[in-house]
Amino acid sequence: MLIRVLTIFPEMFAGPLEHSIIKRAREQGLLDVELIDIRDYSADKHHKVDDYPFGGGAGMVMKPEAFFSCFEAMNIEPGKRVILLTPEGETFTQKKARELSEEIQFTLICGHYEGIDERVKSLVTDNISLGDFILTGGEIASMAIIDCVARLIPGVLGDPSSLQEESFNDGLLEYPQYTRPRSFKGQDVPDVLLSGNHQEIKRWRRAQAVARTLFNRPDILADAPWGEEDRETVDSILTVTS
Repeated sequence: MLIRVLTIFPEMFAGPLEHSIIKRAREQGLLDVELIDIRDYSADKHHKVDDYPFGGGAGMVMKPEAFFSCFEAMNIEPGKRVILLTPEGETFTQKKARELSEEIQFTLICGHYEGIDERVKSLVTDNISLGDFILTGGEIASMAIIDCVARLIPGVLGDPSSLQEESFNDGLLEYPQYTRPRSFKGQDVPDVLLSGNHQEIKRWRRAQAVARTLFNRPDILADAPWGEEDRETVDSILTVTS
């Protein structure tokens, strides 16, 4: 997969791209991240890419010329995904990450200052936001998307089965996890996890995932695939807490 990132701060990506899973994915040829400095496509002798907004107002706005020149130079084929990181975009989710992981390539545009000239949006296919908060620019949001999507690329994770039991994969938060020591500061690992009964472990984990989602993220329960046993779990929890 090829991910292009249009940014005025390509050096910000050095750390995240040079460690852990992302580094291994790049070394294995499963992921290629191309960092493109938008300033390189500015016709201004000082490589300026921003100007004052028409109509007045605080801050600066990123100019359209460098973006269009960059797209012409990259020769991005029609229909290829081009994503603008913007507060007005749809909220990024695991479902969106899976969708993007099936692409051969896509491009991320990192805005800055007070935003990007509206005409640049004619180049965009998707508007994405990480949530209802404001970042200094789109770089950190892009890093999060790259990390989330990259781990879904076949071959990137050593054990692909681990993807099946993560939070949001089936509409629920992940169940509690434990490792050694068995007892720590008065807190013990639940007996069922030490029983060796895989059916009971599976049932316990599902119930815990349902309970955790109900208490912490009830807003995502509507999208979860429900079974009769799950409904009984929810009913019992509500009975106890009512």
